[in-house]
Amino acid sequence: MKQDISFDPVEGVSVAVVPDEQALMPEGQSIWQVYLLNHNPFPLQNVIINANGYGLKEDGEKVRTSTLRFLFEEVPPHAAVPVEPLDSALFHLNNQYWVSYYRGDQIFDKKFIFVPDSIVADNFTQIALLDKVGVLHS
Repeated sequence: MKQDISFDPVEGVSVAVVPDEQALMPEGQSIWQVYLLNHNPFPLQNVIINANGYGLKEDGEKVRTSTLRFLFEEVPPHAAVPVEPLDSALFHLNNQYWVSYYRGDQIFDKKFIFVPDSIVADNFTQIALLDKVGVLHS
């Protein structure tokens, strides 16, 4: 069954995390926005994103966030769609975005994992589709 499905490599799709200057948590922590970017000249159809965080606390205890699922019927070509806000208090975890979508009748699938403490200003890059700076994962 699964061996009969062809999984071609994902190209032209990325996930970005950018600071949201307008949002601030009551504790003073900043909120960031996660975006799905389609750099391709064709739309992505029936996009499903599973988002979760996992890792270890400082004392070695395992921690895992809830899994959130997002559905976008279509992501237009050369476009970015907001996925979710992300609290900076979760940057010490692996933040995973598992993206699945169709192009025609072909399914594509890729995990984008922001490793602990990778969402920092040192890793900022200019993101043309958003006209903002942030951390880009391709």
